Amino acid sequence: MNSSQDVYIIKLPTPVYKGTMSLEETLKKRASVRGFSSHPLKLEELSQLLWALQGTTRDWGGRTAPSAGALFPLEIWVVLKEGVFHYLQRDHQLICIVKQDLRAELAAAALGQDCVREAPAVFVITALYERVSLKYGSRAERYVKIEAGHAGQNLLLQAVSLGLGAVPIGAFHDDRIKKVLNLPAGHEPLYLIPAGRKR
Repeated sequence: MNSSQDVYIIKLPTPVYKGTMSLEETLKKRASVRGFSSHPLKLEELSQLLWALQGTTRDWGGRTAPSAGALFPLEIWVVLKEGVFHYLQRDHQLICIVKQDLRAELAAAALGQDCVREAPAVFVITALYERVSLKYGSRAERYVKIEAGHAGQNLLLQAVSLGLGAVPIGAFHDDRIKKVLNLPAGHEPLYLIPAGRKR
């Protein structure tokens, strides 16, 4: 972690673009995992999961998940023991937003689900609907939620290919998630994905 004027940035390792498990095997093995060991993710694993979730794939900024009109309304946050981080996909870096372990508070906002508290990493997908609604009007909500599903599935499959477990969670209080993570105005939480080594 590098610090400069109280800004903490984690430069993530370059993602690997060729894995050891076929897509078919990954699909067959995918299952929701709710029990996690406390062992933290390796930086390489964290990097790979973030890239799969919303990393760039082209020089102009294309992403791993399709986006209506290439408007990219999704923002990614990861909650670790070390704090809350915002994923900067263009630079493949994490910037620390809160230097405090908020997994217990996040779990409370997610209806007390233990897997949120126990997972070494919880990925949070938020959306800025206005990025899409300016072009697509009332269809924006549908398009954004479809995109979140694409991105979430990318992470779930990448976790399997790394020998990790993950679970998609949609049961939470939106306003409490916003407060716990101190999300900027306009960011709407859509999805929590706890991930880590299976217990």
